[in-house]
Amino acid sequence: MEYRTLGQTDLLVSTICLGTMQFGWTADKLTSYAIMSEFTEQGGNFFDTADVYSFWADDNPGGVSEQWIGDWIRQSNIPRDELFVATKAGLRMWDGPDGVGLGRKHLVRAVEDSLRRLQVETIDLYQAHWPDEKTPIEETLRAFDDMVQQGKVRYLGCSNYGFAQLDAALTTSLEHGLNRFVSLQPHYNMMRRINYEGELMDLCQRENIGVIPYSSLERGFLTGKYRKDRPIPEKAWESKSLPQCFTDQGFAVIEALVDIAKSHGTTVPQIAIAWLLANPGITSAIIGASSVDQLRETVGQKFATLSTAEKDALDRETAWTAREEIPRTGMMQLLDESL
Repeated sequence: MEYRTLGQTDLLVSTICLGTMQFGWTADKLTSYAIMSEFTEQGGNFFDTADVYSFWADDNPGGVSEQWIGDWIRQSNIPRDELFVATKAGLRMWDGPDGVGLGRKHLVRAVEDSLRRLQVETIDLYQAHWPDEKTPIEETLRAFDDMVQQGKVRYLGCSNYGFAQLDAALTTSLEHGLNRFVSLQPHYNMMRRINYEGELMDLCQRENIGVIPYSSLERGFLTGKYRKDRPIPEKAWESKSLPQCFTDQGFAVIEALVDIAKSHGTTVPQIAIAWLLANPGITSAIIGASSVDQLRETVGQKFATLSTAEKDALDRETAWTAREEIPRTGMMQLLDESL
């Protein structure tokens, strides 16, 4: 596993970040423990979660992922300073006017709840899960700044912010002498280049913002499990967002990935991740897994590095995704509606 420094921090994180949305949803507790153990055995040290994960699953009110990570850390015998935990806040966690958003009252309670579930004294990276247009950005940043001053949080980040929102946050932090966002978590992959490339990418590079994309494999499409010449399961069609990939253009991307994966003797998802990590400003790619075997297929023992020619070829094959946006439906729409 390779490691990169996250933006303007002292966090040296693995280039693969383990996303844990599946914990308490498609992975039970014992499986989640096994996934985390395998991830660290492969050299991974970076975990991403959120206080709401995964409220849409049966018998999961949210917070289960954080709780299981905390339980696993305590029994893992791995020194706390060798693991970096990122979590997020801002979506609805309880009823009432302060149950959602990035206002001070919500954040003050949310960070205490996350600390308790994670069973840590300090959260390494605390992120605004979604922009909150109803709350002044200065109020949010002052609440976050207090957490850093109090030692509850080491660094601050944001998720799903666009150019204008991130630029306003950085400007406000500078004007008021507040701790700023050091990272951005965008929905970015080969099928969704439009979400990050352009002025947002330029801003992150200019300000040395660490970028940790989520949905790196576009809900499994970029694993190559869906092929043009094979029947596509009905469940995949029902997911609403995946059918946007089931086109001649989309399957051509998979064919290109398959060819490069064969030349490297590796898997399709590893090549899709290698493409992400070859892009400017990307620190770590977030991947999820519902089983140890699934994790191994993505992480592998030795990660592939694309040649310049291979990277250019994939850029050309996916150029249309830098111009056309796949609608945010399914799970992403559900999260949108949680604000």
